[in-house]
Amino acid sequence: MNQLLTDSFTRVPIIGILRGYSRDETNGILDAYGSAGLSAIEITLNTPDALEIINEQVARYGAKLKIGAGTVCSLKDLENALDAGAGFIVTPILDISVIQRCNEVGVPVFPGAFTPTEIFRAWEAGASMVKIFPAGQLGPGYIKQLKAPLDSIKLLPTGGIGLDNMGAYLQAGASGFGLGSSLFKQQFIDAKDWTGLQRHFEKFVSVFNSSH
Repeated sequence: MNQLLTDSFTRVPIIGILRGYSRDETNGILDAYGSAGLSAIEITLNTPDALEIINEQVARYGAKLKIGAGTVCSLKDLENALDAGAGFIVTPILDISVIQRCNEVGVPVFPGAFTPTEIFRAWEAGASMVKIFPAGQLGPGYIKQLKAPLDSIKLLPTGGIGLDNMGAYLQAGASGFGLGSSLFKQQFIDAKDWTGLQRHFEKFVSVFNSSH
């Protein structure tokens, strides 16, 4: 199927990865996230009360943001996430049955893969983009090498990416990013400085736009 999320995501294809944040923290983060021009955020299933948080945030922000589920590792995880209202699915591993089920129900899916064989299988099965994880282990050079034979496949490197190397990954052929700790700067969240966090988010949008 290879479908993407929204026009906003097509313009700035960044998926923010929220892992382990409370309901109150998530509310503040999402307010700043949408205001910064970002549109897709995943809540990992190993976050306490993840399914309830996904359901609540879809109700609150569904008109403005796409709320997805991350760390989906099985069909059972997938069905739970879909029941909670997840608008897209991210996996850390390659499970073809999860991709196929997402295609059946029309939900974008970003499966994790690392080797050329895994990446090709994920794309052929219908991935929206293939999440290259952990990308930081081999860096932008690995993306460039992958894109030489697999030039039609959209790659979403995840892990070890920040403001200092996003441009290099884009030049290497990345189509988007999954971003966690570098995006969700803990000092702003601890201080509940949502304006500061929004400005931090805006730096990522700016770097993406200037490098793309």
